[in-house]
Amino acid sequence: MTTIDTERAVTFERQEGHPRNPGMPLDLDWLHQVHINRSAVERRAATLPARRTVKKEWQAAWLLRAITCIDLTTLAGDDTPGNVKRLCAKARQPVRHELLEAIGAGSLPLTVGAVCVYHNLVPIAIESLRGSGVPVAAVSTGFPAGQNPFEMKLGEIEASVRAGAQEIDIVISRAHVLTGNWQSLYDEVKAFRAASGEAHMKTILATHELATLRNVAQASLVCMMAGADFIKTSTGKEAVNAILPVGLVMVRAIRDYAERTGYKIGFKPAGGIRTAKESLDWLMLMKEELGNAWVHNSLFRIGASGLLADIERQLSHYATGHYAAAHHNPMA
Repeated sequence: MTTIDTERAVTFERQEGHPRNPGMPLDLDWLHQVHINRSAVERRAATLPARRTVKKEWQAAWLLRAITCIDLTTLAGDDTPGNVKRLCAKARQPVRHELLEAIGAGSLPLTVGAVCVYHNLVPIAIESLRGSGVPVAAVSTGFPAGQNPFEMKLGEIEASVRAGAQEIDIVISRAHVLTGNWQSLYDEVKAFRAASGEAHMKTILATHELATLRNVAQASLVCMMAGADFIKTSTGKEAVNAILPVGLVMVRAIRDYAERTGYKIGFKPAGGIRTAKESLDWLMLMKEELGNAWVHNSLFRIGASGLLADIERQLSHYATGHYAAAHHNPMA
């Protein structure tokens, strides 16, 4: 077994080297020019898992990078302070130290990208992560359905920011997209951004509920115009969550926005990403479509709850030649 050459592989320090998106006026002409060739998108998405693979120490290095991009998430009805504390402990030390030592990565400052919880558990998460540098993200604005009154949505954001959340994951009103009411969507997201203040705002589109890929592309652009720091595929509660064709449409909207405005917007696929192989597919999508700047947790996150356990299992196989028993990989 070859240890990871950290000079050749990846670096793990947090990067904040790009200016925050200030937004721009709503440009309806730009939206009307958006057209999506669904067949071409699906063909391109289908090639990604097949034509790009990484093996051995390079695969281990990419899996470590994937860990740094995980928003480690618990959004269940039976969440308790104890569950959140345990999740935060895993966020601080996502891979067993002896396993990191075995693959030559013991000195890497490895943590996840963030911990994502409901608002009422934000204080527990903040206290559990104190001194780690791992930010706390709170879901807001009537997550997951987004059907709360507008003033209540703003109040949720403001309360989470006061509680110390450094990132806010908001959900859009899908009806604005389905009815083509782009001005209302723009105004809503712009107000959410203002309420978020210094906290970075991830805008959840709930893409499975938007009917068409063109709607996904247009909604992505409107949210970026309104000042979103990230655009995110799903709440994790839809029938279909993060899938590569939808991701491809969204990252190309990010590329178009960056080319036109000069501002880099982050991307977060969420929901249904459970295997190490799937995390690599998403990293490859970012690298091929957007470039190296987006293969970092400042511009790329994976919303997941069970993914970390499978990544740790694959790293164990790399280190020892066999897969660890399930009880060796604690809750992720």
